[in-house]
Amino acid sequence: MSKTLLYRLFKAGKLPSKLESQIHREGIVLFDEGIGGSVTYRGFRAPGRRHGFRRSWFSGSIVLTKEHFLAFQFSRPIIGVPWNHDKIGELNCCLEGDQILRVAFDAAAFYEDWSGGIEVRFSTLMAQSFLDVIKQKTA
Repeated sequence: MSKTLLYRLFKAGKLPSKLESQIHREGIVLFDEGIGGSVTYRGFRAPGRRHGFRRSWFSGSIVLTKEHFLAFQFSRPIIGVPWNHDKIGELNCCLEGDQILRVAFDAAAFYEDWSGGIEVRFSTLMAQSFLDVIKQKTA
């Protein structure tokens, strides 16, 4: 899969520049940016937000450092969990086909006032590599 059109034209889905120094300091294990993705909310509730079902597409990035699992929807964090977080096991990661990494979790596991399911999908040629590192870090 190639980079998204938004990335090629506007660099949408690039790693946020304000976090680059922190990420490099932590040590990048695996990284891909400008990749297509989607986030799906099912039975989701949070302060000021409710979705029975909602899916949106984006251009984003994934970064696995020695300390964190980070993923961005455009330049906004959508996943940001340290490997030593007690709820890291709540992330259900798997492959859909050869090139889609799916990360599903219950919103209540990470936010007290949220509920419902969230599924994030990333289209990347490195999906298997990401899954292997995530499984290794969470084992």
